[in-house]
Amino acid sequence: MQPTLSYSSKVAYGLGQAAEGIKNSAFNTFLLLSYSQVLGLSPALAGLALLTSLVFDALTDPLTGSLSDSWRGRFGRRHGFLYVSAIPMAITFYFVWTPPDGLGEMGLFAWMLTWTVLSRGAMTLYHVPHLALGAELSGDYAERTRIVGYRIFFGFLGGASLFATARAVFMRPTAELAEGQLNALAYPPMGLWFGIAMAVLIVLSAAGTHSRIPYLPQPAADAEPFSFRRLWREVGEAVENPSFRVFFFGLFIFFVARGVDGALGIYMGTFFWKLGSGAVTLPLAGLVGVLIGSVLWAGLAGRMEKKPMFMTGIIGFSVFTMLLPIAKLAGAFPAETSGSYVPTIYFFTFVASVFGAAGLVSAGAMLADIADEHELRTGRRQEGIFFGALSFSGKASAGLGNWIGGIALAAISFPVQAAVEDVAPWTVTQLALIYGPGVLLLVIVSILVVSRYRLTRERHAEIQLQLEERRRAVAPAS
Repeated sequence: MQPTLSYSSKVAYGLGQAAEGIKNSAFNTFLLLSYSQVLGLSPALAGLALLTSLVFDALTDPLTGSLSDSWRGRFGRRHGFLYVSAIPMAITFYFVWTPPDGLGEMGLFAWMLTWTVLSRGAMTLYHVPHLALGAELSGDYAERTRIVGYRIFFGFLGGASLFATARAVFMRPTAELAEGQLNALAYPPMGLWFGIAMAVLIVLSAAGTHSRIPYLPQPAADAEPFSFRRLWREVGEAVENPSFRVFFFGLFIFFVARGVDGALGIYMGTFFWKLGSGAVTLPLAGLVGVLIGSVLWAGLAGRMEKKPMFMTGIIGFSVFTMLLPIAKLAGAFPAETSGSYVPTIYFFTFVASVFGAAGLVSAGAMLADIADEHELRTGRRQEGIFFGALSFSGKASAGLGNWIGGIALAAISFPVQAAVEDVAPWTVTQLALIYGPGVLLLVIVSILVVSRYRLTRERHAEIQLQLEERRRAVAPAS
């Protein structure tokens, strides 16, 4: 029987998500902008590089999940992967932001694609076992939501630290360039600093949860050795689970919407809202909203079902995200010279993210419950496969969102390496229409899919009881 999960263990587990939060925030916000607007790569090619890297993720996420599910080692199923991933993560992240001069467009495309793939792969080696570990730390319905709350809180705290440091240190405005995010010299030192920071966070999280290893589930004695045939079967079994199908596709579409929001958000801050270097810290308002929201929604875990929490979150996120640009286009927004102009932008971004946190917190806990349901159906614990799917969903949809953003920018002929004042007003208006109503359409589809999810608190309690009875019956024979 597992001892009570301590506060320090939950903090250590959550701290590890800060590394993924840094990588995601950097990739989702600055990668498309830096390669297209700063370095001059075609937005369509930059988006293609991001999308192509997802083919690699499509293989490595479930592969890493399946490997860690059956891994036998001195550090249990998950922790060995955590320790090994730290140094590769730091190295690959740094090289993403340091392309040599004179590569030309196709050389720049190849550099971006290569190091983005390798960096995503290093994060997969860490992130999928880390997600699966969260589901194993506790079997309690409400406690799982609180554990996810810690993970989400620290994940977005990591992202917030990236934006705050980028604005204060690496992307400060200069007399020659008011928009520090368009300064090519800002990105290499940012990559070095945060590459090292991610490695340190990963090691601290692994060490801080190391004492739980003896109490975590282990592979069955007769577990089938890893093979691609086994992997294919496990993926098929996961897809056959109705709860997982609804959850995965609904969450994937929601994450695509967030990916578009993240990819175009820096463009909106720079060209639509005309915030100068303040555009770098606009996502920070959203991250603060998620930080506060993760605490709020985790606190409601004992009183609120996960599906209604998820639905409330994505509806609120989409409404406040859409209203912001639409209000300005309709003339119902404070003037740019007004003292309330910038605070209003930050307020709407903050509130949208408070709601978005509900979807993120509930999603991880819902998947942990699905893993229990799957064990009851198949007799195997395969958190790695399910959380590999969650990791793939987050990364793939963010990459797909970046690709959609790149295609959208190309479709409206958005100029590259352009000064803010040189972009035509109609082009900026088209950007706002894609960012607002376009994101809303994706979220509506997500809501319709997730509405079919049927795994409730009562049903999960029944599953847990049946699993406990099965384990007691097997224990004497073992």
